[in-house]
Amino acid sequence: MSVDVRERLAELGLRLPEVSAPKGAYVPAVRSGIHVFVAGQIPLTGGELTLTGKVGAEVSPERARELSRQCALAALAAADSVAPLESVVRVVKVVGYVSSAPGFTRQAGVVDGASELLVEVFGEAGRHARSAVGMDILPLNAPVEIEVVLEVAPHQGAAPRPSLPDLA
Repeated sequence: MSVDVRERLAELGLRLPEVSAPKGAYVPAVRSGIHVFVAGQIPLTGGELTLTGKVGAEVSPERARELSRQCALAALAAADSVAPLESVVRVVKVVGYVSSAPGFTRQAGVVDGASELLVEVFGEAGRHARSAVGMDILPLNAPVEIEVVLEVAPHQGAAPRPSLPDLA
């Protein structure tokens, strides 16, 4: 990819956070072939939730949008732990979960924070398919959770995949 990701992050005044320890029995990111699947990222600062509550009640949509952006940056850090960000070919998909107060219907605007960050960092390669889903509650009472799928360049000198046994 032609964008120098770390240079672009610096231009934006951003730096990758430390990858937070998982809050359960999973890993932050997995590379499978040319894809990196990042587990849902919640807005953490120093390992603690930045803010809790439902969007449209305790958390304003504007603040939730900022938290969505924070989650996307954490997703990039998690991805970088299994494949260097310089190897990203494109952002494939983003799923944003928004803990929503009854009647709150602006989930897409909240998740735009994550989507916009990815385009700012990767340019056109940051444009992606997306779902924005309203939820009653998220883990630890987080207001937002963002998961990301990336396409990355193949491993140099990658061994061929083993064939699956014929079960017929």
